[in-house]
Parts: sequence; structure tokens; C-alpha cells
Amino acid sequence: MNAPTPLPAAPRTVPIAPVAASDEDRARADHYALLARLFFAAPDAALLQALADSGRVLGVGEAPFAQAWAALGAAARATDAAAVHAEYEALFHAIGRPEVMLYGSFYLAGFLMEEPLADLRADLAELGLARRGGVAETEDHVAALAEVMRHLVLSGSDEAGLARQRVFFAHHLQPWYGRLAEALAAAPQANFYVRVGALARAFFDIESEAFEME
Repeated sequence: MNAPTPLPAAPRTVPIAPVAASDEDRARADHYALLARLFFAAPDAALLQALADSGRVLGVGEAPFAQAWAALGAAARATDAAAVHAEYEALFHAIGRPEVMLYGSFYLAGFLMEEPLADLRADLAELGLARRGGVAETEDHVAALAEVMRHLVLSGSDEAGLARQRVFFAHHLQPWYGRLAEALAAAPQANFYVRVGALARAFFDIESEAFEME
């Protein structure tokens, strides 16, 4: 899978120092980066082509993750950047309340800017991470959380590093990512992003199972 370019203006962590990473961790980090990119902004033509190509390689087999990749690759081949941009705006940037919320506090507390966001900010401070200045999205945006997980994967795979990953994921993504995928699947205007939600769910399910085994 071609790793997307870093998000230029997304809520994100401080820069990380290069560290040795296993092939598995690099693949995990790439998937977190990809989901961050797709949820932060609609893909351009180059990323759609990369998704189409990756879907042919990764979408082989009957496992939910492979099936999600196959469906996303097919969706990327069947659309174009203008159509996906229009869908993204309709789903996530509508006037008033968006059709689908991308913020964890909404799913955890029913409202934005609630206690889950305060808890998240405290955890980020303990990790030495911070939101970039001038960014409108709060830290509980799914793109920001995926960026934090990418950082944690690449910044340490020892026992302590895995513990940080497991705790952050369990507190700030695991409780609500399924509800986000369900909201996308139920949204009348969603097409391409139904497949993005399905890939996110399949990947996060794998992460959940792996963390539970450790």
C-alpha cells in the first residue's frame, strides 16, 4: 500500500524521531495514516488510484479486512475525485449538524466538547503530544486519533510502547469506532465513505483483537 502524504493541516501530534520498525508495525502505521488522511479530507485523484491499486493486492481472501479492501478498491475505481469531494462535504461539512459526526465525544457523550475530550487532552499531555495551532478540528476527530496511533506505533514497539498503544486505543477509539462505521453505512448520501468506514472497522477490529491477546 502506498502511504499517503502527511496531513498538512489536520489535528496531529508533534513530530516523531525515526525509529526502527518491523514490517508489521510499518503496515499498521500506514493504515492509521491512510485512515487519518481519508477522514480528514476527500482523496485526490492520485490517492484514489493508489487505493484502486492497493485494493487489488490487499483485497484477496474471505477475511473481513481483505473484503473491506476489495470493496474500497472497487469504489475508488468507480468514482472520481470530484464526486468523492462532494460526498465528503455533504456528509461531514453540511450547514448545521453534519450527517455523520467524526468526533469521539459525540459518540461517547452525545455532545461535542464534553468530558471525553477533556480526558483525551489529559492523556495527550501525558504522552507529550499536542494539537497543532490554527487547526479547527478538536483532538477527538477520528483523523487526529488515527495520527496519534500512528505516532505511538512508530515511536515504540517494546513492552512499554505496546502498553501505551493498547491503553490509548482502548480509551479513545475502541469504544466508538463501530458506531462511526454504522453511521456511515446508514447515511443516505454515503457511498465511497461507506467503504472507508468498513475498512476502518475491519482494521480496528484486528487491532482490538491483537491488543486483547497481549
